[in-house]
Amino acid sequence: MATHLEGGSSAWLGVATPDETRRIVDALSRVYELITEVTDLDTLLESIMEESKEVASAEACSLLLYDESRGDLYFQVALGESGDQGKLKNFIRLSLGEGIAGSAAQNRESINVAEVSGDPRFYETADKVSHFESRSILAVPLLDKDNLVGVLEVLNKRGGGSFSDFDQQILEMFSSIVATVLTTAHLIEQNLRSERLAAIGTAVAGMSHFTKNIITGMQGSAELIDQALAQGNIHFIETGWPILKRSVERIGNVVEDMLAYSKPRKPAYVPCLIGDILGDVRDTFKGRLDQGDVQCSIDASDASGTVDLDPQGMYRCLLNLVSNAVDAAPQTEGEVRAVAHIDNGKLVVEVSDNGPGVPEESVDSVFEPFFSTKGSKGTGLGLAVTHKIITEHRGTITVHKSDLGGACFRVVVPKNREQG
Repeated sequence: MATHLEGGSSAWLGVATPDETRRIVDALSRVYELITEVTDLDTLLESIMEESKEVASAEACSLLLYDESRGDLYFQVALGESGDQGKLKNFIRLSLGEGIAGSAAQNRESINVAEVSGDPRFYETADKVSHFESRSILAVPLLDKDNLVGVLEVLNKRGGGSFSDFDQQILEMFSSIVATVLTTAHLIEQNLRSERLAAIGTAVAGMSHFTKNIITGMQGSAELIDQALAQGNIHFIETGWPILKRSVERIGNVVEDMLAYSKPRKPAYVPCLIGDILGDVRDTFKGRLDQGDVQCSIDASDASGTVDLDPQGMYRCLLNLVSNAVDAAPQTEGEVRAVAHIDNGKLVVEVSDNGPGVPEESVDSVFEPFFSTKGSKGTGLGLAVTHKIITEHRGTITVHKSDLGGACFRVVVPKNREQG
């Protein structure tokens, strides 16, 4: 028997018995609950197929998906009460028109076979591979508009006999749900892939410009040092060496940021003095600050006592924030301020500058990876890493306008590791 559900008609529900209607409503309710709660596609499809098998009172069921590149069908889900259904997923692929499922796919119509042994379309190899004995098969194509998605198949009516017209209508309803789920998942996957590729492109472009600038500086300083060594000119060495050293530090910072962002990490908590960490950060910038006209002050007098922190992670965060503040501050009469205090059992650190501040339209994006307002002077990783580390400390980081006129980044983390 070969029929096709036209226009999604539900007139057949009008002749269903109360028990049949209840069976459909309960099954659909469970399926829609699964769709809203289950986020893993494979688990969702297996659960929907299990419902299909139960609602049709079948011994086994299969979901075959259409591989457009190869023009054939492969088993995505195979469930059964006997035999080794999993082998179908590893060893069997069906061309369009091959087997009952392949015929349903090729003709875009449901096929209900009461006794497969007498049907020339029956594909015996599948039974041999899975050690399952098929008696009756109901195959329903999965269609997204006119596009073939796959085939839903149930096998062997429990208690013997064949699948009814009512079973077929139910399976056609389920096939619509499965086709929609698969099509939606495919669209989401395509969008995610496009977003990932776009993000990779943005990252590569940003990293290329940034590292090119660093390498240019390293090459210039290396040439200056080579010239100094050839001439025995110590002044050239004193001029070129700080540039080379700073370039190496910048490369090191990029590598550290990439490593910090690439994998989740639990903070290695130890009791810390936040003033010591801020002092280490300021010392890191001492040479750079001495060469310019940017004043950097720290004040941790209101944050006395120890705080449970990952010192390496917090140093990385504050180094990024102070580095950004120094970059943003004007090179003449620039000012950077880092202030720490304790508020309601939480450590608060604010890093401010008197630069131009963060544009209002960029506030929601500054912590996203590869977003940068520095152009080729930044990678867009520093604040993303900072946000990640602060989140791992169960804290928050925000940005607003500072009293100095520029940006103020505010970090809040629990003083004790037991706090949330």
